[in-house]
Amino acid sequence: MSQAPVVTFGEIMLRLAPPGFERLLMSPSLVATFGGGEANVAVSVANFGHPARYVTVLPDNPITDAFIYQMRGFGIDTSFIRRAPGRFGIYFVEPGANQRPSKVVYDRAHSSISQAKPGDLDWKAIFAGAAWFHVTGITPALSQSAADLALEAVKTARGMGVPVSCDLNYRKNLWKYGKSAQEVMTEIVRYVDYAIANEEDCQKSLGIQIDVDVHSGRLDQEQYKSLAEKVLAAYPDLKLIAITLRESFSASHNGWSACLHDRNEFLVSRRYDITHIVDRVGGGDAFAGGLIYGILNLPSLRDALEFAVAASCLKHSVPGDFNRFTRAEVEALLKEGGSGRVQR
Repeated sequence: MSQAPVVTFGEIMLRLAPPGFERLLMSPSLVATFGGGEANVAVSVANFGHPARYVTVLPDNPITDAFIYQMRGFGIDTSFIRRAPGRFGIYFVEPGANQRPSKVVYDRAHSSISQAKPGDLDWKAIFAGAAWFHVTGITPALSQSAADLALEAVKTARGMGVPVSCDLNYRKNLWKYGKSAQEVMTEIVRYVDYAIANEEDCQKSLGIQIDVDVHSGRLDQEQYKSLAEKVLAAYPDLKLIAITLRESFSASHNGWSACLHDRNEFLVSRRYDITHIVDRVGGGDAFAGGLIYGILNLPSLRDALEFAVAASCLKHSVPGDFNRFTRAEVEALLKEGGSGRVQR
């Protein structure tokens, strides 16, 4: 088992949510936790038992202190977090239930990381001895300078021989600074080895289309095989693309599975019917963390895919962004099938 760290880079935010399934400010209280795609991945990797290093840019204030303290509690290396002018981004989330969808409101303009630029982080030191580097399509959506910094990061990792993964993570509400996702992400993906996406990410970030209806029931696997082949053909340096398959029957009921293509074979995972979702935010990050962990530590790509989907399935059962499950708990779901029987 490799013990070199997985490095992730991106924005962390203060997450504010109403208690339970209330609407925002229905009662005069909000539950404060932390959340952000790349930090979520670092937490997953660390909880599964692999070293993780999280890199970001944050203001010098007590909120940052509290976040770093929490990440250290997970065993994550925070030594390359840079403090700089700006603010700590916030997002509000109203968890959906039944036919009422979840809603997210961002309050992250002028955050420290959105003002960071190439040269602000010592990537060669950050990647020294690293096993992997993970980014998402969220950071490049924040500002031109953040996009430039993310591109600098993937170029440096590629030059140092560190495998790079990118979860495309298209967020339409963030691309506001004059560039489209497709203009920016098509350049970044040129330096990526492992892509993670859903069908919308591929369409909006890469301009690669398929005809699917995620509300119709069971998904057409052949369409996703075709999508994977189109992405691999467009980006010859990609070793693999993994595509998550979410069937949205309601906010509380989703079908959940994934597939991957490594140019040699197309694999489709077991499907989970998740009927009482507690919180789906962070579910894709739990998949990414599980896949990265699995590729580094499990015997085969099939094992890595099944582990990632099971880890993400479990994430849907807990509130907050972070996936708080161990490797043993994920493997128990894989072995026992998710009956939910009391363990005693």
